Amino acid sequence: MSHVMQYQPQWIREDFVDFIAEKINPLWAWKKVKATIVDIQAIAPDFYQIQLQPNHNFQAEAFSAGQSILVTVLIAGVRQQRHYSIVKITNTGNIIIAVKRQGKVSNALSHLSSGSVVEISQAQGDFSLNSSSDSILLLASGSGITAIYALLQQALTQKISQIDLIYFSRDEAFHAELLQLAEQYPQLHYHYFNTVAQQQHLTLPLLETTVADFGQRLSYACGAAGMMQSLNQIYQQLGIAQQLKQEYFQVLVDETASVQPVVFLRAQQQFEAKSNLLDSAEQAGLRPAHGCRMGICNTCTCTKVSGSTKNILTGEIDHDSNTQIKLCISQAVSPVVINL
Repeated sequence: MSHVMQYQPQWIREDFVDFIAEKINPLWAWKKVKATIVDIQAIAPDFYQIQLQPNHNFQAEAFSAGQSILVTVLIAGVRQQRHYSIVKITNTGNIIIAVKRQGKVSNALSHLSSGSVVEISQAQGDFSLNSSSDSILLLASGSGITAIYALLQQALTQKISQIDLIYFSRDEAFHAELLQLAEQYPQLHYHYFNTVAQQQHLTLPLLETTVADFGQRLSYACGAAGMMQSLNQIYQQLGIAQQLKQEYFQVLVDETASVQPVVFLRAQQQFEAKSNLLDSAEQAGLRPAHGCRMGICNTCTCTKVSGSTKNILTGEIDHDSNTQIKLCISQAVSPVVINL
């Protein structure tokens, strides 16, 4: 009696297809978005504008000004990721980002040559303009100007009647273009502070003298930790925090918080949390899914079964049970149980 081997079709694994495809052409992928670096230009010391040509999987039409992409580069054989705001998408569908040579990924990315291929995500994030505003305030410091520059372009296209831009910088990146736009568009008032020439930081008196009616406007801010902290304090003191929309480049941790025990329920693991929950879990040898590490994507979102956590970006404390939190921007302020 003979047994006939029956062919059992298997689902083709996407990663296997991509592995074979990229041997033929590094840009080929089933669903992944890959991009070729077509141009790198220095726009200030250690600040580079990079033009990327994405493969056909990138959905350029879904992009909103202010959004970012997650760029993945291979460093010493390890995939490392970081978010970069999209400055603009060209008429030909190429993506322009600006990279400050600081940190592992930015340093590696700015040293790549034209023709190099990197993996990117679709455009993501909700840092975008409210369509109904007639007057807005834009605030930027350092490399935060990339997201703010994108919003400014959109605001000019939307014909918003009054736009004030406050920009703190030490290297004048985009400064010439912003001066030109301010000359071209009378509705744009540009306030530039060179932080080398004058040790100027964001304060309430500066806001009041620069943009007298800032409290009545929707404000959009992106920049370094110092400016963002000052801004949040001012807006909370004035009771206008709901008028501030913001994008963060650095996640701050409250170092004074005491260490809390955290339990991952499904993994049956307990660890001590000193910093944000993602870092603390990784230090304990756990590997929760994550992406941006700065609260923009939702990869590390999970259910907090019980306990209190602090949102590091907003300072809000969540005491409720069975709520969704993002591990990368959450800090335990009591013993916490998480459904992971």
